Amino acid sequence: MNHSDERAQRPIRPHEDPFHEPPADLHALAPGAIIRTRQVQLAFLGLIPQRTQAWQLAFRSTDLDGTPEVAVTTLVVPDGFEPGEPQRLIAYQCAIDAVSDRCFPSYALRRGARAWGALPQFELMIMAALLERGHVLTLADHEGRHGHFGAPREPGHRVLDGIRATLSFAPLGLESSTPVGLFGYSGGGMASAWAAEMAPTHAPELSIVGAVLGSPVGDPGEAFLKLNRGLNAGLPALVVSGLRHAYPGLARVIRQHANVAGQRRLDKLREHSTVTAVITHAFNDFDDYLDIPLADMLALPEVLHVFDDLRLGVRIPTCPLLVVQSTNDQIIDVDDVDIQVEKYVDGGAEVLYLRDRFSEHISLMILGLPAMLDWLERRFDGEQAPVGTSTVNSIALSGHSIGRSLPAFLRLFGAAAKTVVGRAG
Repeated sequence: MNHSDERAQRPIRPHEDPFHEPPADLHALAPGAIIRTRQVQLAFLGLIPQRTQAWQLAFRSTDLDGTPEVAVTTLVVPDGFEPGEPQRLIAYQCAIDAVSDRCFPSYALRRGARAWGALPQFELMIMAALLERGHVLTLADHEGRHGHFGAPREPGHRVLDGIRATLSFAPLGLESSTPVGLFGYSGGGMASAWAAEMAPTHAPELSIVGAVLGSPVGDPGEAFLKLNRGLNAGLPALVVSGLRHAYPGLARVIRQHANVAGQRRLDKLREHSTVTAVITHAFNDFDDYLDIPLADMLALPEVLHVFDDLRLGVRIPTCPLLVVQSTNDQIIDVDDVDIQVEKYVDGGAEVLYLRDRFSEHISLMILGLPAMLDWLERRFDGEQAPVGTSTVNSIALSGHSIGRSLPAFLRLFGAAAKTVVGRAG
């Protein structure tokens, strides 16, 4: 599809888009094998076209149960990109944090997309900062076509196979040994953690130099319990809405114990963006939608199995890690991330863990961004990764932050401003 075609029509949502359909020989393809490609145009909020060159690749990957599937990644190259020149590739995992395919980067980032409240549309400003530093980006739909928000392992499969597809995409001219960095925050941090954990067994040939895990959730089951009945109660509801389609046992328990209002609530969430889900389901309580107490339902074997399966930290990444987390995070409890990091360290991983007192969940992504980007740049440069745990008043102002200076933030804000006016590239 060329740019003139792109302007002539709105993008099709993934569940209806033939681009996402499997070929007849899907089982015969290797993980990461490209099935089809197209050139697309990106736009901020779906409205403001960007100057960047972008493509989408449909490729073979694997779902939670080991079944071959089609996944999609969006490639973006920086201004002045020259095919065949040495490059640095970043697999950027968006905070999809929804079940609706309106929120998948392959749809939400395109010109004409109708995706109000989809977080990847706002993350385009962060991507612009990465592009300005000269990086090639690959942005996988890490929840899969059916929106399995919170599912374990398969986000890692899709991210890693998306990297494989990107490296083999001829127009970019990338070498198979191209250094790769993983980057994500919140739901994107969780997907990045799965990619880092799955890489040693699923894609050991990739040259992953480091992974930035921003507020990576740690224990989705514990997050579910802590967010229920609170301001962000819509987030655990979204997770349940998606996971019931990945776990038959969980779906069976929900059919048995959720009342009519609860069933309708989960069904409606399939069309909600992250923002609309949070707004419309604030302070909801799962107990109001069940015929047994929530505590009793959570003790059922089918539910315990899901909670155990979701927990990060069982597999140990072999690449260096930077984990950042606010001690005052209103969404992700710092204690759960502490445990995740402890498991990594006990397993022998190289981890620099920075805990921030000043920020909360959203502000840390902005205030910590220069430090996160500079840490990843140093891994690309081959420098030895620092390790240890520090609790600081502010990552932006601490000795750990190489990018704490005003020019670093001005550069970031400049990239964001260019995105808003359609000049990012």
